[in-house]
Amino acid sequence: MSIVEESCGNGKHIFGTVKVGERGQIVIPKEAREIFGINPGDVLMVLGDEKRGIAIVKADKFRSFALKMLKMFEEKPADAEMED
Repeated sequence: MSIVEESCGNGKHIFGTVKVGERGQIVIPKEAREIFGINPGDVLMVLGDEKRGIAIVKADKFRSFALKMLKMFEEKPADAEMED
């Protein structure tokens, strides 16, 4: 693993490179784990976009985001309110 943590400003970082092991495992660099509060036993979600790549997010953070999105669907659209 090559560790080259570099802050790019605006909360963006480059943490270097990691090597995929025989079983498909990677080691998340310590600096990344500290910044994003990733601890042993945490559940992570792996998301992918075939054009943009892979993203790893803490499952609890993604869950709270998904719940907010679902609540938005429960709200009455602004256009529907005008028709009433």
